[in-house]
Amino acid sequence: MASSFSSDLKLELMVTGENAGQWGDKTNTNLNLVQQAIAGVETVTLSSGGTLALVMSNAALSNARNMVIKFSTASIAASTVCTIPDSIEKFYIFDATGLTNPENLTIKTASGSGFTLDAAKIYAAYSDGTNLKEVSLDTLGGTVAAAQIADNAVTTAKISNANVTTAKIADNAVTTAKISALQVTQAKIANDAVGSDQLANTPVSAGSYTLASITVDAQGRLTAASSGSTPSPVTEYFFVEGNGSSSKLQNHGEFIGSGSKLHIFAQGGAGGGGGNQGQNGSTGGQGSPGQICYFLTTLSGAYPAQPFTLGQQGGGGGHSATGQAGNETVFTNFLTAPGGPGGNGGNRGPGSGGGGTNSGQSLPPINNSATINFAPFAPTTVFNSNLGSDGNLTNNQVLSANQKILGSTLGSVFNVPGSARALGKNQGGQGQPGSGGGQSGQGNCFLGVIVE
Repeated sequence: MASSFSSDLKLELMVTGENAGQWGDKTNTNLNLVQQAIAGVETVTLSSGGTLALVMSNAALSNARNMVIKFSTASIAASTVCTIPDSIEKFYIFDATGLTNPENLTIKTASGSGFTLDAAKIYAAYSDGTNLKEVSLDTLGGTVAAAQIADNAVTTAKISNANVTTAKIADNAVTTAKISALQVTQAKIANDAVGSDQLANTPVSAGSYTLASITVDAQGRLTAASSGSTPSPVTEYFFVEGNGSSSKLQNHGEFIGSGSKLHIFAQGGAGGGGGNQGQNGSTGGQGSPGQICYFLTTLSGAYPAQPFTLGQQGGGGGHSATGQAGNETVFTNFLTAPGGPGGNGGNRGPGSGGGGTNSGQSLPPINNSATINFAPFAPTTVFNSNLGSDGNLTNNQVLSANQKILGSTLGSVFNVPGSARALGKNQGGQGQPGSGGGQSGQGNCFLGVIVE
């Protein structure tokens, strides 16, 4: 009866009485095959993109019988396969440390399944006759004690976030150096958890500041603070004169703040003179100067600029006609000074007199408790002719608390002659005798402001 061969290692199984005189050689061959299966190491070469089929022949040394299969150095750029024969049961060690791109290599049985490498490492596996099974640490039973883990062997990537629980962290084990500043977000801070002791001191000294000047950074922290000084009272004269012009009055120097006291006075346009009715008629009446008005108020808002319109003088009357009244001077939100009435027309015939000369109106009473609110206007540099060298400011003068404007103020500031200080700078037009028309109102209107 002929010899047979084992299914796993392909050893020759001799029948009794067979192979007379050859048992010694055949037995030695079998022992060599067993030795190859237990301790054999063989280097094989892979071809990228191809299939390397390991073989196991009956009663002959073969690469698939070795315990260790070592792959020679190679770059595996494409999908590559290494197979072992079907129907054998055996343990293997595969050394892939010399491979580049080992994740492209799959080791399996010829007809069954196997596993794909994930790194250039050494792998253990066994064949069950159908498939090749990888033996990895995560499939082995038992436990790994702390003594078996090298220092720094467990990396962050190997620790699941869900497994780091409070119970795993010892008291005071997490130090400041272990906490990234980027990880301390608002969601991690409980309401009212940050107290004064947790806030770092800033360069600002604790205390009270008067009229403070402060500096705040982009995070809302106070980085500098100092007390300011009480601003000196601003006492200034502003003056503008003309006929029918409009502009804005503003301070180009110091800002006039809330709480400043304003003395405002203005004169409307002068009325025109009256005309005579006939050749022998008497002279028409003289028009009146524009009315001078005074107003005292305390600002409840800051004052950068405010519009004004100066009154236009009235025209003279025609034959026997009354002269035209002058237009009012308006300082918006503050004061309106009416224009002067025109003179009466003259009477017809010799010796018949014209109407009497109109006179300026008296000043209204001072309102010391008046306050105003107004929206600031955009700055402007447009001004009419002005007595000041800078186009706005005429001069400065310190005022006592009860000082009023008329009299010496009109004389010193606006150069009004003493005889006309009660009426202002302009005057009514003269009436004309005979058939002539009345004279237009004479002189300019004005607007003045004193700031305390």
